[in-house]
Amino acid sequence: MLIHYSDTLWQRRPLGADGRMRRWLLDQGSLTRRIQLRSQHFRVVLRALKQVPAGRDEYTLVEDAAHIACTVREVALHSDGVAVVFAHSVASRRAARGPWRLLLTLGTRPLGAALFADPRVRRQPLHFRQLRRGHPLYATACDLLEVAPARLWARRSLFVFRGSRLLVTEVFLPAILELAP
Repeated sequence: MLIHYSDTLWQRRPLGADGRMRRWLLDQGSLTRRIQLRSQHFRVVLRALKQVPAGRDEYTLVEDAAHIACTVREVALHSDGVAVVFAHSVASRRAARGPWRLLLTLGTRPLGAALFADPRVRRQPLHFRQLRRGHPLYATACDLLEVAPARLWARRSLFVFRGSRLLVTEVFLPAILELAP
């Protein structure tokens, strides 16, 4: 079952992204694995695990009700001591107590490894957006940076397992471009 986005700010293609960024954005495999292969030392830093309402551009994708409490996990992916990706994952509380309970127990283990290891998990198509000041994920991602750029590229997709949805958004930090394509 393909889930349709009602938010027109998230696009099916990363229009305007340069070639190096496009290669990162469009890759269909595990972003975690791709970074690991280009790093001497890979690390996941858990930034938050909390119960909060989903963002206004998220709740219709994880549950069909506004202002529901969701489980949110936020991590920074580090390559050789430098943050290269900020990841934000959202599941309804019901899904986090059921099919997506791994969100509560992963700690600093990468979510991508679990998602791509289970053939029953289905990934929906990627969607892309340039985040700017004013978007909550832009502000949170910029907490990892010394200097905030004018915009950051992000991609997101839904993962479906046993009928429950998990929305994963990956915000690409400037240092990602220092890794080999």
